[in-house]
Amino acid sequence: MVRASPSSPKTCDVIVVGAGLAGAAAALGFARAGFAVTSCGEVERLGQGRTVALLGKSVDFFRELGVWDRIESAAAPMRTLRIVEDTGTLFAARPVEFDSAEIGLEAFGWNIENARLADILAESLAEAPNVLRVASKIDGFDFSPQRAELTTSDGRAFSARLVVGADGRASATRKAAGIGVRTHPYGQGAITVLLAHRRPHNDCSTEFHTRQGPFTLVPLPQLDAGSFRSSLVWVMSDAEAQRRSRLSDAALAHEIDDRTHGLLGEVRLEGERGVFPMVRQSVARLVGTRLALVGDAAHAFPPIGAQGLNLGLRDVQSLLKASHGARREGSDIGGDAPLARYAASRGADVAMRTAAVNALNMSLLADLAPVDAVRGLGLTALRAFGPLRRAVMREGVAPMLAR
Repeated sequence: MVRASPSSPKTCDVIVVGAGLAGAAAALGFARAGFAVTSCGEVERLGQGRTVALLGKSVDFFRELGVWDRIESAAAPMRTLRIVEDTGTLFAARPVEFDSAEIGLEAFGWNIENARLADILAESLAEAPNVLRVASKIDGFDFSPQRAELTTSDGRAFSARLVVGADGRASATRKAAGIGVRTHPYGQGAITVLLAHRRPHNDCSTEFHTRQGPFTLVPLPQLDAGSFRSSLVWVMSDAEAQRRSRLSDAALAHEIDDRTHGLLGEVRLEGERGVFPMVRQSVARLVGTRLALVGDAAHAFPPIGAQGLNLGLRDVQSLLKASHGARREGSDIGGDAPLARYAASRGADVAMRTAAVNALNMSLLADLAPVDAVRGLGLTALRAFGPLRRAVMREGVAPMLAR
């Protein structure tokens, strides 16, 4: 193999570092918009029982990219959302259900396995004519005012006007740009696993609010007639997460049965399970010289409320909008002005979503009567007042700050 020297790098418009879900979507979005794209990094097919619930704007984005039909065929709709207070508090509200038809939607979103979504995006990238896929790791970064130059672990060099950092929580791109990060561990862990169960889920996602965190069941497609499936994200203390990670499949299924109160009937674990620490992470800034951070490289928080990837995809959409604007004006897509527009467009949405997830999680952990009372009153108000309930549903699917 002949390696390109750093003095003669291969040029393109955009380099996307990271080929996870957010990175693949970013590469595909820029390619569909007519930019020459280099997509770097290995495709991440995270199994471990992980799924993603794609909400309104994410669905619209994948439609624009021309991949929604493939995704929809492998996903299950979430037509109803149910919240069940299960903390044992004296102020427990009755279960609250939200129906997507009440706000004129077919579904709030669609739930798909992470690995399947990764495959679909990788296949679409392989078909895109103006995308160069480079599986090698980027280990050299030079963010100069003129152009960014990156080098791979096998000695190849690439030059671009804009670098998109989509390489996750431990982002090497962010570190190379000198962008600081703050991390807050919650002392909790999340177990993720796919479940087969006897009773149908009826396209309903159910979230039990427990004293150690949410226990969330989300619909998945049937594999065959009479075989019902859901994904589970179970948030609990670190100690309980470690204990349950060591249980046999049968023993863990028994504890899941107990926590669901028989909602799905007898459950059985499918495939491998995952155990993840609950961490909130924020960055000092979203942009650097010729660099924009998206997805987990820009913000990370617990898997609560289906916000993680959906927030990352809104990052990508906002960055594409800023780049489109720069191109129309005849200006540099990696220049200070479009990057500043991107950062300004994302600040409020990221802050509000992070605060909402943090507030819900902390309210469950607090075990204080006044906090329980406020949470119970809020759920009661949502059940009783239609206009408030519909406003909350619309905001959850299509955040006003991201419109």
